[in-house]
Amino acid sequence: MIDRATVDKIIDAAQIVDVVSEFVTLRKSGVNYKGLCPFHDDRNPSFMVSPAKNICHCFVCGKGGTPAGFLMEHEQISYPEALRWLAKKYNIEIVEKELTDEERQQQNERESMFIVNEWAKDWFHQTLKNDPDGIAIGKQYFRSRGIRDDIIEKFLLGYSPQRRDALCSAATAKGYQKEFLVKTGLCIESERGLYDRYAGRAIFPWLNVSGKVVAFGGRVLDSRTKGVAQKYVNSPDSDIYHKERELYGIFQAKKAIVKEDRVFMVEGYTDVIAMHQAGIENVVANSGTALSVYQIKMLRRFTNNITLLYDGDEAGIHAAMRGTDMLLQEGMNVKVLLLPDGDDPDSFARKHSTDELKQYIEQNQQDFIGFKTHLTVEGISDPVKRSEGISGIVKSISVIPDAILRSTYLSDLASRLGLKEQTLISSMNKFIRESQPMTNSPQGEVGQNAAPPENVQQRSQMTLSPGGATSGCEPLLMREVVRHGEEVIYADVEMDDGSTVNFNVAQYIAYDLGQDGLTFTNALYNRMLAEAVAHSADEGFKAESYFMNHPDIEVSQTAARLAVDRHQLGGRFVLKPREGSLRQRVVHLIMDLRMDIVSQRLKEIQAAMRQATGDMERIMQLMEEYKDTQQLRDLLARRLGSDVVA
Repeated sequence: MIDRATVDKIIDAAQIVDVVSEFVTLRKSGVNYKGLCPFHDDRNPSFMVSPAKNICHCFVCGKGGTPAGFLMEHEQISYPEALRWLAKKYNIEIVEKELTDEERQQQNERESMFIVNEWAKDWFHQTLKNDPDGIAIGKQYFRSRGIRDDIIEKFLLGYSPQRRDALCSAATAKGYQKEFLVKTGLCIESERGLYDRYAGRAIFPWLNVSGKVVAFGGRVLDSRTKGVAQKYVNSPDSDIYHKERELYGIFQAKKAIVKEDRVFMVEGYTDVIAMHQAGIENVVANSGTALSVYQIKMLRRFTNNITLLYDGDEAGIHAAMRGTDMLLQEGMNVKVLLLPDGDDPDSFARKHSTDELKQYIEQNQQDFIGFKTHLTVEGISDPVKRSEGISGIVKSISVIPDAILRSTYLSDLASRLGLKEQTLISSMNKFIRESQPMTNSPQGEVGQNAAPPENVQQRSQMTLSPGGATSGCEPLLMREVVRHGEEVIYADVEMDDGSTVNFNVAQYIAYDLGQDGLTFTNALYNRMLAEAVAHSADEGFKAESYFMNHPDIEVSQTAARLAVDRHQLGGRFVLKPREGSLRQRVVHLIMDLRMDIVSQRLKEIQAAMRQATGDMERIMQLMEEYKDTQQLRDLLARRLGSDVVA
């Protein structure tokens, strides 16, 4: 582990112009530099580099950040790898943190397992290319599947001889310890001794996102598959491999995923390989495991858009249905394409040219609503089954974290099925409440069923309906957190228990919103605010430096975007800070946010009254709530110094 002092030395030494210039042609533009953005198809230079702030930023796609953040995005590497890249460039010696004996042993064991796997990968690959059996049996198998030699090299495919101890003997002869051969799963130990796990199989190495070999898959060859219970055998879980955290092909696909801003998810090794051979490289497989949150979060580093590309049989349909809700819940935009019966991505890709395959995907992939509607609603005459199908789709929509996107999908579903949107809204809000039975949903419900304020109290914080705060003030508040989060704006504040505290910007925003259970609709903003509060007591904590150099690329890029003034980097639009003291700005922005929430609530009540035609009891309740909410709005407006037209 790189020690903190070395990290600081690397960050201090790294110059954004030096780093970006290795990948982008820059030209001087005032005090800054600009060039074509490397993250999207840029024809007019929109990528600005600021030596003064030591950051870069694209005003079209929004990507950029610090030197480390730029490298993480451009090279698709982790934060430690970016630091090592910079250390090498600036000739900084990496000093590892002093580890405990237990940590050192664990690290040594992990490194030993990686070394053994790297050797085994090369041994399998060379056996395929040079051993007579490897050529006659292994290579012939791959050729029978139509796999070209360049693809064999790209995926480092291999072959394990049929002799049960071929790899064990070769490894021990090279001095590799039996302990690590067993721990990696390459060999199995029994009463009869040590033997190879993959004897007589075609080998598919698993590379993690950084390119390290973490596991292997071995396939029984076609002539031996009859009557074999396990056609594929995979490495067991180990200290360096957890199957629910890895995706086959991610290392080979990551740059294409970023370029295309989409990933295709298939089921197996040969599906990935066939798609690559057909010219579609932004493809990965979860290979026999149920899709996990870890895998989704990995993909979100590269794109928010995913197409599930599965067989059209029952198993493929089940896999697509099972993964959809989890993907939606993690903020992914999901499309589904089931191939014609009898085809999987491997066979389908081999039958069609690259252009035909791309055209078929473009014309036949559908969003998850169309997919689920086709399967569970269309052609169903039984009212109960049809209702269950519609409820299932509404439940899927309810897990989407973005309230605007939920509303858009709900409108689309209502239009497709010819149903009243308000009926679907009621059903969805019920699902949202049930998913968090003891608390108000942080996502916030939609429409007339959103929980109204129980009381309207005229206090400094103002009691509002808890939940997600949908407002254009969110990025402005977060900008203050990033730029000034550690700066104290209230000193010696007396609390209810008689104690006194100081509030910095981050603490005050969190405290004020927390009084009414308010959160941002942007989950990343909530996380960043929480981190700023948690680190406020750290000696020397500076919010801007902390977030700009954050190991999570999404955080560092967001911080860079919030820290940038467009007029400073020469953008077309000028966004200048609000005038006034820091405390005045923060307090005013919080009240602006609350005003936005109250104004939105008034609109929702008005819509609810229009829907409640004939229900006088409900109308009277809404009118009373409307009156109370108006009073709250007027009070906020007076505090903001505005005039309100009744």
